[in-house]
Amino acid sequence: MELDKILAISKKPGLYKLITQSRGAFIAESLLDKKRISINISNNVSVLSEIAIYTLGDEIPLKTVFSKIFDKENGNLTSTSPKSSKDDLEAYFFSVLSDYDEDRVYASDIKKVLSWYNLLNEHKILDFKTRTPDSE
Repeated sequence: MELDKILAISKKPGLYKLITQSRGAFIAESLLDKKRISINISNNVSVLSEIAIYTLGDEIPLKTVFSKIFDKENGNLTSTSPKSSKDDLEAYFFSVLSDYDEDRVYASDIKKVLSWYNLLNEHKILDFKTRTPDSE
């Protein structure tokens, strides 16, 4: 999985695949509708490989969180909708990452993680293999 080529762009829905980069801009393709856009370097752009989730111990890379969701769901989409209630989102995330920091990880963050996971999974960008407890 190449999360270093997947972008989250502030004020833009969904995720984007980095196509090319110039001195002052990015060309990115939406995973939602395949439209290409030019993003000024001054826009708030996050590369998914650089995002981590706060836990009570260390921060956990987003890739690891996606892997845990993939294992929980046996490679399928999340069983809890990203549009679920705050309590449902928190309960689901606790079942995936039991030591996440509830004071620093908000329901809106969980909603994004679940939405991103589902979008990446639908586009076959997640390449984890389902594991059984014996194979770990």
